[in-house]
Amino acid sequence: MPKVAVVGGSMIGLTAGLVLRDLGCEVDVYERSRVPLEGRGVGIVLHPQTVRYLLDNRLLDLSAVSTSAAYHRYLADDGSVLSEDGRRHHFTGYNTLYGTLLRAFGRERYHLASEATGITQSEDGVEIEFAAGERVTADLLVGADGVSSFVRRAMVPDVQPRYGGYVAWRGVVDEKDLTPETFAALDDSLTYYFRPGTHALTYPIPNYDGAVEPGRRLMNLVWYRNVPEGQPLADLLTDRSGRQRDVSLPPGAVRDEYLTDFRDTAVAQLPPPIAEVALKTAEPFLQVMIDVEVSRMAFGRACIVGDAAFSVRPHAAAATAKGADDVWALSDALRRSGGDVPEALRLWEPAQLELGRALLARTRDLGEGAQFRGDWVPGDIGLTFGLREPGDSADMRVT
Repeated sequence: MPKVAVVGGSMIGLTAGLVLRDLGCEVDVYERSRVPLEGRGVGIVLHPQTVRYLLDNRLLDLSAVSTSAAYHRYLADDGSVLSEDGRRHHFTGYNTLYGTLLRAFGRERYHLASEATGITQSEDGVEIEFAAGERVTADLLVGADGVSSFVRRAMVPDVQPRYGGYVAWRGVVDEKDLTPETFAALDDSLTYYFRPGTHALTYPIPNYDGAVEPGRRLMNLVWYRNVPEGQPLADLLTDRSGRQRDVSLPPGAVRDEYLTDFRDTAVAQLPPPIAEVALKTAEPFLQVMIDVEVSRMAFGRACIVGDAAFSVRPHAAAATAKGADDVWALSDALRRSGGDVPEALRLWEPAQLELGRALLARTRDLGEGAQFRGDWVPGDIGLTFGLREPGDSADMRVT
């Protein structure tokens, strides 16, 4: 089996490291951050493919570190229930999954402060150059370096992210800080609110200390708001230090005038239970809704997986599942090819391109339906989460 260099050390990069190492590959994972990525992200909707490695290898008792909601609930303007359907989903936090994957992979071949700056290929291998001057060689390069992927930019420099016209405001509130009325309205539910030009959702996730019991969890908020491209977006993405960010603003970076607008608009537009979560969110942060689509994922002895290839909007809650699916399919192709990298990538690429295109098209349609066309119908099964089809992540058995 080939020697593999994985560029990108978040969840999908670590999944690639583990799955390919178990196949018999010699694997190193290179992460540009100088410190472990703990603390990034908030809630994650669990999909069987996202946690397949952890469950197959009995590395995590998800029942102890995940929350669930039994219902999809849509609220009216006044907070009353418009519709409610029994569709169970499970949720956890980024830290839980990332930390478990990192412990399983180990630190010996997980290289921090390793920003890739150059890629050179030959018939026999691939060389990666890093910002500190180090060069490494491998038989296969896996680019798992996310939406701003260096590997993608090196392989297909003409591909540019496309702005979707809106951003997602995110935040969490400790459930114990919610009023009893709000807790009752949002408990045991993936709760949606939709009105033309915006939509919001809440669901419970584990607390920072791991607590998953009702009343001790965090309530996660995602609120989508339209922002015109150009100066309005650029100004919103300018942080407190005056630096303009590209695709997100982390907690604590949003300027005061936008925090005031966030809270004032929540009171004016959101149903009271969801507005309370917004108002009690200490440090809202945001991510820009962008699409990235490639026509190729394989390039000689290099490939790109997950968000590096297809950056999809969150409306299907399937981005991490898509990345994990790319990795498992790559492992299968390497096995079928007997470790022949070019042949494996030839076998692997078509189905993963098809899956990426289909998921991107579906999430784009969902987002534009809510934010611009205004044609969402509360209770529609087509709005539910899933990788290959709506609802395929629901009712996942967590044992």
